[in-house]
Amino acid sequence: MKLILGIVNRDDAGRLTTALTRAGFRATTISTTGGFLRQGNTTLLIGTEDDRVPYALQLIRENCHTRTQFVNPLPPIMEPGELYMPTPVEVQVGGATVFVLDIVQFEHF
Repeated sequence: MKLILGIVNRDDAGRLTTALTRAGFRATTISTTGGFLRQGNTTLLIGTEDDRVPYALQLIRENCHTRTQFVNPLPPIMEPGELYMPTPVEVQVGGATVFVLDIVQFEHF
């Protein structure tokens, strides 16, 4: 048995959760925030049998897409009276970060 821990952009989470449910996977979703851009993500916990992991990963790939976005960087620590004019920076957001973990024991009550 495996635990798939997937961190996806909140814009992709609904579509992915629907696809996983239709395919017979059960997923627990947790609302999370990324540390770099401080934007909303969804972390999915998906328990599945070893042979179904490739199918789950395929669904994640098909439903989570990267996109380009302009963001204002966080201001640096400055001395009083200094002026900071942020210049938007182009970054890639979205996609998915996925960890597949071995499960030593599973019980359902």
